[in-house]
Amino acid sequence: MDREAVGGNEIMQSQQSLLFQPLKIRGVELRNRIVVSPMAMYCAENGYPTPFHLLHYGKFALGGAGTVFIEETAVSRTGRITNGCLGLWEDEQIDALRPITAALRAHGSVSAIQIAHGGRKASAQRAWEGNGPLTAENIANGDESWTPLGPSDKPFANGWLVPEALSHTGMLDIRDAFVATALRALDAGFDVIEIHMAHGYLLQSFLSPLANIRTDEDGGSLENRMRFPLEVTDAVRRAVPDRVPLFVRISATDWIEGGWTLDDSVALSRELLKRGVDVIDCSSGGNLKSGATNSSLTRGPGYQVPFAERIRAETGALTQAVGFIRTPEMAEQLLRDGKADLIAIGRQMLFNPFWARHAAEVLDAEQHFETWPKQYGWWLNKWASGLRSMGERPLASQQTGI
Repeated sequence: MDREAVGGNEIMQSQQSLLFQPLKIRGVELRNRIVVSPMAMYCAENGYPTPFHLLHYGKFALGGAGTVFIEETAVSRTGRITNGCLGLWEDEQIDALRPITAALRAHGSVSAIQIAHGGRKASAQRAWEGNGPLTAENIANGDESWTPLGPSDKPFANGWLVPEALSHTGMLDIRDAFVATALRALDAGFDVIEIHMAHGYLLQSFLSPLANIRTDEDGGSLENRMRFPLEVTDAVRRAVPDRVPLFVRISATDWIEGGWTLDDSVALSRELLKRGVDVIDCSSGGNLKSGATNSSLTRGPGYQVPFAERIRAETGALTQAVGFIRTPEMAEQLLRDGKADLIAIGRQMLFNPFWARHAAEVLDAEQHFETWPKQYGWWLNKWASGLRSMGERPLASQQTGI
């Protein structure tokens, strides 16, 4: 099987579906282009994972995803978005995460972690409690409240806590916290690090003029607003070994007039590439209380894909597309059309953790369950043979949208 070098990375060439071609980034080879997107579960206990997390992430590896991101993981206690967010701000949390990375590795998935600081959106309710500011009832039920941090003392929305505007010293402390968390993540067994620079959280709030109204060297111009997020990126890249891929998730646009734009994201992506970032993970929104959208946005299948496509075309970056990519056929076509290099699947994976296995069947990348866990494969091969003898195909082939 031949290899083709592309931008310092190696793409395996074969006759199989592009979605199932391995991709090597630095010292890590992904078995396919399917990525489980980081999705907050809001059920950690004091920053530590619970048995739920092991089962939750392990099933995606059994399901065949090439890369599995665990949810946004706070670099400091006050960097949590909610009281239920995972953290990696102390060494004792390393051992708690090792069973998860071991399970992912044992079943062929690359283990990835998104490291984050909640910024002015921190000290909030869990999503199913209202996804807003903590209430007296939340605190009576045991949640703690703290003062969030931001580039300015501008709250996220009416009724939210007023953040403390970070001093230069405070910014350096957070930069160092990102570095320390990245190193702990490697100790815990993670293969890929992603810096969360999206959705209105701390680093993205420095980028967006909707949140950053500073008048010093870290506010005002695009160059100034990018300064701190790029300093964090620089520090993390220098600290982790060269073999470790570094992703950055961005909000390609705020979807709000006067906010961060796709043109800004192209400029940011160029700077991130200069600092050794390997993949730009292209999401959007997060600075509007009513959600990631405004009234002029119509969501639909692949509605965020144009961000990954343009950034890839104009900067040469490897990009990761996300957002209502539901079917194997759509994922495959996005790769064939050169719109992205990786396909991130989020809520569709919650609905069907075996999406990747089913996609392999739909795209004829696999016929006899040969790559499934052997404990499943031999059963399913017998099952499929029985179905075919009756003139039927396995159910997954008939339900490409799940």
